[in-house]
Amino acid sequence: MTTTTDAPPTPSTDRAGRLIALLVGSAFVVILNETIMSVALPELMREFDVPATTAQWLTTAFLLTMAVVIPITGFLLTRFPLRRVFLAAMISFTAGTLLAALAPAFGVLIAARAVQAVGTALMMPLLITTILNLVPADRRGRMMGTVSIVISVAPAIGPTISGIVLDQLDWRWMFWLVMPIALLSLGLGAAWVRNVTEPVDVPVDVVSVVLSALAFGGLIYGLSSIGEAAAGEVPVQPWVPIVIGTVALVLFVVRQLSLKERALLDLRTFAHRSFTIAVVLVAVSMMALFGTLILLPIYLQSVLGLSTLETGLVLLPGGLTMGLLAPFVGRLFDQHGPRPLVAPGAAITSVALWSMSMFDSSTSQGLVVAVHVVMSVGLALMFTPLLTSALGALPHHLYSHGSATVSTLQQVAGAAGTALFVTVMTRRSVDEVESGASLVEATASGVHAALFYGGVISALAVVVALFVRGARPAVPVEEPVSPVA
Repeated sequence: MTTTTDAPPTPSTDRAGRLIALLVGSAFVVILNETIMSVALPELMREFDVPATTAQWLTTAFLLTMAVVIPITGFLLTRFPLRRVFLAAMISFTAGTLLAALAPAFGVLIAARAVQAVGTALMMPLLITTILNLVPADRRGRMMGTVSIVISVAPAIGPTISGIVLDQLDWRWMFWLVMPIALLSLGLGAAWVRNVTEPVDVPVDVVSVVLSALAFGGLIYGLSSIGEAAAGEVPVQPWVPIVIGTVALVLFVVRQLSLKERALLDLRTFAHRSFTIAVVLVAVSMMALFGTLILLPIYLQSVLGLSTLETGLVLLPGGLTMGLLAPFVGRLFDQHGPRPLVAPGAAITSVALWSMSMFDSSTSQGLVVAVHVVMSVGLALMFTPLLTSALGALPHHLYSHGSATVSTLQQVAGAAGTALFVTVMTRRSVDEVESGASLVEATASGVHAALFYGGVISALAVVVALFVRGARPAVPVEEPVSPVA
């Protein structure tokens, strides 16, 4: 192996800004699709004659695919040029979008969502790794504020966009309208994207790939199956994939620690305290975000009787709030560090979730909007500081693995939050109906129970947030690497 410490040429400021802008725009579009189907679930349940626990797989299959693919992105971003990874991501996403728009059956639609998810899985670590390599440490807070718009706001306004589309058009138009944007991003990427990292000729560990797929795929499939099991029969009892996933995860962790610098996903990132605490809090935040994003549309339509457009508009102020606050929070982080932002953010999020647990069939739309906005404020105060302090604490050679780890746990947490909320809601609703309650009252009771669990989890996050400290950038550790010819 040939040893080198040379870095790839640094792009000019204008070119770097153009590259990051393209990646941010592309990431926003692909991540928007994580939750764009949530408001459409009642319509799809009627059209394809499937229950809520099956319909949730349009979101869960997306998250499941991402959880399987994202752990490999650390290796891919180390091994291949950024341009090649970007083009692969956008081609996959565009192909999945086209297939979804043409889907003749529910199973095909789920498959199309999985193809879309491959592109989404590649895009987020690619964006974060590029920013860490191009943006100076003293400006990362502001830039990661922009990234947090992608991570939190894009999923948050997905229901709004789908509500507006569904009010006037067929659900397939949610995909047809995205196609031109995806094709534009693909074309601009082919013209603009160049490599900003030095590819390294590292071998792929096949055993790690298999263990990763079994671990994260098994856990998410098992968690999601709990929701189906609550309503009826499932092909495989949830505990089977959960046990398989847990065992595979333990073996995966042991193997990664033994492989060290040759690991598929370098877990030495967890040796950095700031990274570990921040990742835990990001995971809890994603559970809350995705759990409420899947639950609130069902509550608004099935309990309060709102249309898809009205549902989207109710959720819009929260999404806009996160978007508007993100750059401001990023600047505050650059000035004061994470602790003055994260602890209050966790407390505000917890208060909002506890308040949501009080929603019932008589709750006003105005109160739902207000509480959702409050939760969005809390999440906005958490996302940017947590992401920036977590990744900024790592040495240069762990950037791609750190971004892959954060993205993986975000998706696992999102799937876990979705599964938890829907499962609790379904079990309580079924019990209430069997006790003689109306469907509306039973659903309201189920929503109350699910959000109560969300409040408990958020309270634990408040305690963890107290341990957040200001993270100083790690000193890069030069390691011998072999450049790709």
